[in-house]
Amino acid sequence: MLNISSNNKLNEKVDLTGYKAGQKVFHKRHYKHFNRFLAYFSITVFFMMFLPWTQNITGRGFLTTLTPDQRPQTIQSPIPGRIEKWYVREGDYVQKGDTILYISEVKSEYFDPNLVERTGQQIKAKEMAVTSYQEKVKALNQQINALKSELGLKLEQARNKLVQSKLKVKSDSIDLEAANTNITIAQRQYDRTQKLQEEGLKAVTDVEEKRLKLQETQAKLISQENKLLTSKNDVINAQVEINRVKAEYTDKISKAQSDLYTAQSNQFDSEAQVTKLENQYTNYEMRNNMLYIRAPQNGYITKAIQSGIGETFKEGAQLVGIMPADYDVAVETFVEPIDLPLIHLDEKVRIQFDGWPAIVFSGWPNASYGTFGGKVVAIENFISPNGKYRVLLAPDEEEAPWPKDIRVGSGASTIALLEDVPVWFELWRQLNGFPPNYYQPQNTSANATKK
Repeated sequence: MLNISSNNKLNEKVDLTGYKAGQKVFHKRHYKHFNRFLAYFSITVFFMMFLPWTQNITGRGFLTTLTPDQRPQTIQSPIPGRIEKWYVREGDYVQKGDTILYISEVKSEYFDPNLVERTGQQIKAKEMAVTSYQEKVKALNQQINALKSELGLKLEQARNKLVQSKLKVKSDSIDLEAANTNITIAQRQYDRTQKLQEEGLKAVTDVEEKRLKLQETQAKLISQENKLLTSKNDVINAQVEINRVKAEYTDKISKAQSDLYTAQSNQFDSEAQVTKLENQYTNYEMRNNMLYIRAPQNGYITKAIQSGIGETFKEGAQLVGIMPADYDVAVETFVEPIDLPLIHLDEKVRIQFDGWPAIVFSGWPNASYGTFGGKVVAIENFISPNGKYRVLLAPDEEEAPWPKDIRVGSGASTIALLEDVPVWFELWRQLNGFPPNYYQPQNTSANATKK
């Protein structure tokens, strides 16, 4: 084996300076200009470490609109149907109320093309039935009033007859008392005449006359008693007649009232049916209007989601996409949860739009070119599915207006400007992964102090 010693070095044994390559490498000249440049550069970097740097929070988002009604939307049909005819093409401009497409019914209960007219005829027929029941109710009311009036007259007549019967009872009672008096006198005369005839003072014929008169008086008494009983019976009959009249007319009035209530019930039922039919009539009219799908606002047709002729769809299905023509642009951006406490309403934000030329210095916003001003108008209080918080930005009226060529949905990068710190502090923070300095804007603290 070869024994290689540490003293066996080629550069110590051979002089390499005699060669051209060695002369280019092993020389003792110094690069004074380069060393001077490094010194100046180090001094410059050292001073730059103390320059002010604006802390910021960067985010990524896209263009949207300030109000929900200005955002892209789809047009749905509240009823199922079948596409029959298209009136627009993708990219067409439509005004509010313009017809986009026409659909037809797919449910059998709405196939009748004259459904609205026939429902109107049913309403008219039911209204006539209501009118008939109203007239019947009026007639029954008149009948009940007539029966009540007749009942009053009949009762008055029966009461008069009852009074007459009672007076006749009194008259017959007086006649009966007179008959009793007459028979008492006749009996006395007969007894006296018979006694005188026994004494020979009166003839037998006188006794027979007195007996005959007594018998006649007795007959009159019996007749008078019979008349009195007849008069009393008439009183009872008059009372019975009053009760009969009351019962008869109560039955008639009750029957008329029953017919009245039946007529009123039928009237109310018919009125309810009329109301139900009117509701159906209005629903059918509105449903017929829904067969024409119209634009809800001014805008551009972006996409026909349901296409073709004869294609069926369910209620609530998306048919057409539309983009409103008039809208106020905004930027929807997302920030990390650690940066959310640093975002406040009316915070100034710089925005760079995709496709728009820009030179951005995040720490020196005044030196940036192609960025536009915005301010925070809304901060979401619940985290989004992407793990960040949503922030809505509106154009800053104090800054230059946003470009007119930007469109809703295009991307945007946002830079929220925070506190001014030295460059060395920002580098130290970035290397350690610390969040930006927590602070409160002056306007926010002032408002809080006022409250």
